[in-house]
Amino acid sequence: MADIHIEEFYKDAAIALVQLYNAFPRRVNLFVEDIAGSDEPDEFGLHSKRHMACFGTLLWLAEEGLLRYVDTIRQEALDQAVLTQRAFVRMSSPASPDLQEKDIPQTGQDLPPAIREDFSTHIHMLRTALRSGSSARISRVMQATFFRDKTDH
Repeated sequence: MADIHIEEFYKDAAIALVQLYNAFPRRVNLFVEDIAGSDEPDEFGLHSKRHMACFGTLLWLAEEGLLRYVDTIRQEALDQAVLTQRAFVRMSSPASPDLQEKDIPQTGQDLPPAIREDFSTHIHMLRTALRSGSSARISRVMQATFFRDKTDH
């Protein structure tokens, strides 16, 4: 993918959604710094473009109905954020077979059914993609999880 800002968007969105899934159903503060790294505002108090892009990603996820929050903490965080029902169900559901084939090792066929089922979920795919550090893989999983087959969610 040639557009770095889109790769960063997918990564920021994936990190935020995984953090919220890991805390679900508790409401938590979602800090930009925990997602995009530390940022020092300039002499005028303005954050970097990278920081603001991550903050914009969090706001966009809320506007699109994937998370809810009570308020913003300046441009630093979302206060009391939680996944929406739609996002929780989507992340908990099995991924498409073609995504599973690309991301579940063949040795997974020897695992007990319950473990295989856990490995087939979108949340597992997201966690695995983030651990890999591959922008292409993160983008592919995010697209498959949230941005394809609108009738499926």
